[in-house]
Amino acid sequence: MMRRGRRLAVDVGDARIGVASSDPDGLLATPVETVPGRDLAAARRRLAALVEEYEPIEVVAGLPRSLNGGEGPAAAKVRAFAEELARKITPVPVRLVDERMSTVTAAHDMRASGVNSKKGRSRIDQAAAVVILQNALETERMSGSPPGECVEVVV
Repeated sequence: MMRRGRRLAVDVGDARIGVASSDPDGLLATPVETVPGRDLAAARRRLAALVEEYEPIEVVAGLPRSLNGGEGPAAAKVRAFAEELARKITPVPVRLVDERMSTVTAAHDMRASGVNSKKGRSRIDQAAAVVILQNALETERMSGSPPGECVEVVV
């Protein structure tokens, strides 16, 4: 059984953070915006504002793992960012979901629809967030439980 409520997803990159949103029934993920990611405190403030605006039941963050499932420096960075974000948007939970290949999938889909990569960089981040969110929604639909792992907020 699918929980009712909108979700937000974030694709955390070094330069940009792609944001996507789902409809309240969790059927469709759509791009929201690309948040500049160099200033992490400003990025968290913008994401907190989006959480206020969209009122999601949760925020899903893509956790970059290597193809064998291991976690490297990029995953550690996303975990740290997700913990800070979770603290900032409490009581809205933040969940980490495996995002292997989301950017590759997004870039491929955009090339297939005729968007060139120079123009498409910020849109690719949003598209990657859409892929992350669609996968999370699909996982929940099939398993009946929330996707990924919940970020623990240490007070």
